Amino acid sequence: MSDTSVIPGSHLVRNLFEDLLGRDCNVSPGPPMTAEDLPGGTIAIYTDSHQQIFAVMGMQLELAANVGAALGLLPAGAAEDSIDDKKLAPNLAENVFELFNVLTSLLNREGGPHVKLYQVVYPGMPLPNDARAHFLALGRRLDLMIEVNRYGKGKYSLSFAP
Repeated sequence: MSDTSVIPGSHLVRNLFEDLLGRDCNVSPGPPMTAEDLPGGTIAIYTDSHQQIFAVMGMQLELAANVGAALGLLPAGAAEDSIDDKKLAPNLAENVFELFNVLTSLLNREGGPHVKLYQVVYPGMPLPNDARAHFLALGRRLDLMIEVNRYGKGKYSLSFAP
């Protein structure tokens, strides 16, 4: 179904974040999101045309709040409030949903399956077991630390289904 050539490079992720947010982003290799990050993380589930999980992408609460605020041209304090509350404010959650939708472009390639955003799981919501297993699995994945200029940083993980 998928192969290792589908995994985007960190420079593609950085360029897409910078283009969408209109600000510089520092992207570097980082630790993967872990089971401890999941309750506060924002996780996107992507499926192929057969409704099979193709990939699972996640952002630590800190990153989701910061990109949500930056995308909405809100002050960094809006992100800090969400981080303190341990949940995304509705306007930040909406922005993060749109970001995950655009990030689908990292997964689609000519000759490959058509991949679409199936579901976004926000902090405090249960992550379906199959998506959780794919997300935490070792193998074909990309784990980064992304810092949004003037906002903050957090973990970003992308894991492809076997």
